[in-house]
Amino acid sequence: MTISLRAAAATAFLAVALSGGARAANDLPPPKTDAMPPVEVTITTENGVPACAPAELRLPAQTNVDLHVTNQSNEQVSLTAPQIFQNKNVLHHDGDVVHVASNDAYLVKANGKGEIRLRTIAPGEYKYGCTATSKQDKPFEGKLTLVDPAK
Repeated sequence: MTISLRAAAATAFLAVALSGGARAANDLPPPKTDAMPPVEVTITTENGVPACAPAELRLPAQTNVDLHVTNQSNEQVSLTAPQIFQNKNVLHHDGDVVHVASNDAYLVKANGKGEIRLRTIAPGEYKYGCTATSKQDKPFEGKLTLVDPAK
């Protein structure tokens, strides 16, 4: 009798956790648009230092984006963007990309390709960049502009 009560309590707890509690960490308001534009970012090496292209990214704000990253360099590179890569904003990732514990970056394998589906944040101008793990003193800084898709 005691075992079946414990099993029932555990089942009830799991049902509550999976129906609401498990989603709470990633609950996001609905995106501003249903479109999920694909965006390409390519990492190359210039004078031994990684560079991201395009240097200026323009994306819709508070929208789901499908980010395709290609690292053409022979180094592991961290792709950074403040707040954008936080767990709550990442919908999915696949390929040669690994989430970094700082919550502000993804590590891209040398000569690797990956996909990161994410929700962009509020409109504004932000810095984004890429830095080789072996050359952290020489980061590339680009400009990320998030615009209201309704405008």
